[in-house]
Amino acid sequence: MGLLTSVPGSHNITVFLSGKARVLTKVMTWRTIMVISDYLKPEQIKLSLEARTKQDAIVELSELLRPHPHVKDLEKFVEETFKRENFSTTGIGHEVAIPHARTDAVSDIVIALGRSSQGIEFDSLDGSPVKLVFLIGTPKSRHLSTYLSLLAHLTRLLDRETFRKKLLEATSAEAIIDAFRKVEEP
Repeated sequence: MGLLTSVPGSHNITVFLSGKARVLTKVMTWRTIMVISDYLKPEQIKLSLEARTKQDAIVELSELLRPHPHVKDLEKFVEETFKRENFSTTGIGHEVAIPHARTDAVSDIVIALGRSSQGIEFDSLDGSPVKLVFLIGTPKSRHLSTYLSLLAHLTRLLDRETFRKKLLEATSAEAIIDAFRKVEEP
C-alpha cells in the first residue's frame, strides 16, 4: 500500500509508494495512482521467452517470481492463473496478453513480463499471436477495485501503439522499466 499526506490549505497530496514520493495536484483515489513501474524489477522481466504455448509462457514467467518475497505458493499461483485463463482468454489484442489471478498464493501485487519475438498463440481477442505477456498476481485480501484498477491501467497503457513499440524494441529490462516510468509520470 502507500501512505498519503496532505498540506493544509493545499490541493496537493503526496503519495509514498515503495519508498518513492509522488505529488498529485488533485484529490485522487488509490485506484487512479497504481504505478506499474513500482512493481516491475529487472529480474522479473525476460526479454526472450522460449515458450511456444500460453501455458508454457505462464510457467516460464512464474519462475521469474519464484524468489519474490510476496509469492507464498508458486504452484498454487500458477494453478489459479490457469483456472482464470480457462475461464476466458487474457489475450487482449495488439499482441498483448495479461494472464492474472487474484489469489491467496501471493501477499502483495507481483508482476512478471516476458517478450516473444515469434509470438505465442493465446486465443487473443483479435486472433494475433502475443509478443508481450504480463503475468500478474494480487492477493484476495486487496479490494477487488484495486485489482481491477491495476488491470485497467495496464490495459490503457498497452493500448498505445507507440508505448507497445517501445516495450518491444527495448534492449534491456531496465529500458522497459524506464519506459513505464516515463509514461506514468504525473
